[in-house]
Amino acid sequence: KFLYEPLPVESHLDHCMHDHFNAEIVTKTIENKQDAVDYLTWTFLYRRMTQNPNYYNLQGVSHRHLSDHLSELVEQTLSDLEQSKCISIEDEMDVAPLNLGMIAAYYYINYTTIELDSLFQMGSPQGRGEGEENLSGPTDHPPSHNPIGLLGHQGMELARGHPAPPPDPYLPPSSSSQAIRLIQACVDVLSSNGWLSPALAAMELAQMVTQAMWSKDSYLKQLPHFTSEHIKRCTDKGVESVFDIMEMEDEERNALLQLSEAQIADVARFCNRYPNIELSYEVVEKESIRSGGPVVVLVQLEREEEVTGPVIAPLFPQ
Repeated sequence: KFLYEPLPVESHLDHCMHDHFNAEIVTKTIENKQDAVDYLTWTFLYRRMTQNPNYYNLQGVSHRHLSDHLSELVEQTLSDLEQSKCISIEDEMDVAPLNLGMIAAYYYINYTTIELDSLFQMGSPQGRGEGEENLSGPTDHPPSHNPIGLLGHQGMELARGHPAPPPDPYLPPSSSSQAIRLIQACVDVLSSNGWLSPALAAMELAQMVTQAMWSKDSYLKQLPHFTSEHIKRCTDKGVESVFDIMEMEDEERNALLQLSEAQIADVARFCNRYPNIELSYEVVEKESIRSGGPVVVLVQLEREEEVTGPVIAPLFPQ
């Protein structure tokens, strides 16, 4: 009987409905509460409610029971999203996406992560406490995109799981791959609020996770086949950056690195893909600048047009 009779498969959409609704609101599929109810009627969840009402906490399977349950489900879900500052509700009916909701949908981030960020924006001690608890405890959802204090804590936690060799074999394999997605969302949230220093810190954190190294480490540690001995020899010769390696003569470079031809080719391939960006700026009408007044600065970034391919990061899982 167990082999020949199929087991029922139940829907868990009601356990993660917030993120689904948020994504559909961002794409304009759901524009009001009635759209949300109609959306649910096309789901497997709706089909299973009448077949197993006790599992979904239904008091009955009549049309009135289903309608009341769906309305209550939609009301509670949209209210939670509004509290998380992911959406706005107008006239108690129409819904529209907000900036945090768009970021959460674009990066596939749980709405509770964005909710913690809104608490940090208001300086709520509750937000800081919940954020630290989420960082220290096991969870499938990433921590909040916080502005300053928690960002450093988050960076330490991520770095402990990735840059510090040897890697922990029991860490979830998706930890490092999820980190970049979360940090990119963090940059969007921080820049939207005009927090320059934390945004720069988040960008630096992304580089640390990708290259599996600390920001305080030598830049030469990114180069393939470079050991502590190679870095020490380069430092003693005054070679401290990738550009210093690129500007050396071939004979001088080979004598310093003492690598095989194949290894030198790997180093050259990395150097060719290393970003080379020149920055220049100009103050507009600097003669008429007054103390306390606005200043207009034109900033120009120039990068080599040659397409060199993705960064070489052998320790990154993607």
